[in-house]
Amino acid sequence: MQTVPHFINGQRRSASGATPTYNPATGEITGQVPTADSTLVDEVVRSARRASLTWRNSSLSSRTNILFTFRHLLVRHANELAALVTSEHGKTLADAHGELARGLENVEYACGLTGHLKGDFSSQVADGVDVHSVREPVGVVAAITPFNFPIMVPLWMIATALASGNAVILKPSERDPSASVRLAELLIDAGLPEGVMNVVHGNADTVNQLLVHPGIDAVSFVGSTPVARHVYETGTLSGKRVQALGGAKNHMVVLPDADLDIAADAAINAGFGSAGERCMAISVVVAVGDVADPLIAKITERLDRLTIGPGDDPSSDFGPVITKEHRDRIIGYVTSAPADGITVVRDGTGLSSRPGFFVGPCLLDGVRPGQKAYDDEIFGPVLGVARVATYADAVAMVNANPFGNGVALFTRDGNAARLFAREVTVGMIGINVPVPVPIASYSFGGWKNSLFGHAHIYGPEGFSFYTRAKVVTTRWPQPSESQIDLGFPTTR
Repeated sequence: MQTVPHFINGQRRSASGATPTYNPATGEITGQVPTADSTLVDEVVRSARRASLTWRNSSLSSRTNILFTFRHLLVRHANELAALVTSEHGKTLADAHGELARGLENVEYACGLTGHLKGDFSSQVADGVDVHSVREPVGVVAAITPFNFPIMVPLWMIATALASGNAVILKPSERDPSASVRLAELLIDAGLPEGVMNVVHGNADTVNQLLVHPGIDAVSFVGSTPVARHVYETGTLSGKRVQALGGAKNHMVVLPDADLDIAADAAINAGFGSAGERCMAISVVVAVGDVADPLIAKITERLDRLTIGPGDDPSSDFGPVITKEHRDRIIGYVTSAPADGITVVRDGTGLSSRPGFFVGPCLLDGVRPGQKAYDDEIFGPVLGVARVATYADAVAMVNANPFGNGVALFTRDGNAARLFAREVTVGMIGINVPVPVPIASYSFGGWKNSLFGHAHIYGPEGFSFYTRAKVVTTRWPQPSESQIDLGFPTTR
């Protein structure tokens, strides 16, 4: 049985395993993951700090060349990387390739670092005085990533952080860590100096060590809201800048004028893709007016055609969930739903009798605030339908929810769409787009309990987060201008 190694200072580092990894399609243990202790954390931080002193002074052209080469290697090794993801996460190979493609977009955006990092210059702000600004790296970044996107989210963080001149310590989820080690190896193959990119494995104790370590300057995190809040509060209390992206409860509002076939397709794709284990998954369809019954009929028709099986089977539409414990938690939401007055239209919990961690697609009708199936982020293949009377009721439901990650509206009415985009208190909005993940030149992030800290991830805000501004005011006086003046300096 393999033990997943750490990756420190350009080398794999073997250690005894502490946490098992599984093949979610079979339930079999496939490997062991070590846990970094304080001694190892100190070592990797020292290594990263040494490497950062050189990397921060590297030329922008050399960073660009390394990132271009890294992109080429990611494409060349796409099948290998997708297979690693499927073997430990369980998502289909097609879904794993899609995840890699979205990560590649950010690598490509980071390749334009020369433009993203340029400063400003103002000439003659006062007589003989010029002002210019530059952006410099923060130093060492800890990137703490979730199990559901073991390639995409690391690429969202590390490409921008490295392009900005920082060293990175990546702590991936212990559930599916192998892809992160491979990403680090490919960066070395691309020419990245040793020590600039490191991977350490561990648990909550390891994360807490990184959050308070004086050698860490910034922390990027994606995960559940309770942990995101803890990461933000602990990291900032230790004097670090922190971006912590939390959970979600994404609504898809369907107005009576919507194309119901398109809306039903979108609900299936966004609700059940990757077994619902996406922070941008649609988990609640808000049916406005009398649209609920015909929409549910169309969703059910499509749901019944889905095939659930191992991720490496090309016929599978989606695979298992990540662990047995998570499977059982999801099942609990479905089996307890009738007690809350919810109608279980489709019950996929019977697949739990299979080997592995399978849950079939579940459809709940009549979800509303105050019920566990509505209030909690289920993070599985469970789609709820909420019935409201009016557009205003739908907006009120979305805005009252404590999460504000993503939302979608399906309609043919342009004015309603424009009004919706202005009125909802959500960070990412789709109009007839069910999963509104922005392209790399825009930043990803929600509002309310879906984000702690002001900075969204990747894109322009990513470069701003991983750098600090420095402003230089310059004057070259003539010898004849010597004088004593204790007044406050002005530009006049």
